[in-house]
Amino acid sequence: MQNRLNAYRIMWVFVLFDLPTETAKERKTAATFRKKILADGFAMFQFSIYLRHCASRENADVHIARVKKLLPEKGNVGIMCVTDKQFGMMEIFHGQKPTSNNPPSQQLEMF
Repeated sequence: MQNRLNAYRIMWVFVLFDLPTETAKERKTAATFRKKILADGFAMFQFSIYLRHCASRENADVHIARVKKLLPEKGNVGIMCVTDKQFGMMEIFHGQKPTSNNPPSQQLEMF
């Protein structure tokens, strides 16, 4: 069990996007994309950067495939995975002051 849930096996999936919002249709498309990734368990980390905790690389691959099915016709979307260990080494600042690295709360996942 310890090998299954260690800091190198647990993954964080980041979705970074820059979508056009000049027209009403583009704004609706961007909002729909955002709502659908939120419904898949992603949480906002920063504007246009969302992340999701995954218990394994295989679980991360499932959520990455879901995001790929939601890709809008226009705009730029990046998907990146980091291990829990790498995520824990991230330094986060509010202005010049460091803040704690508290990941967003997660729903209980049954696997």
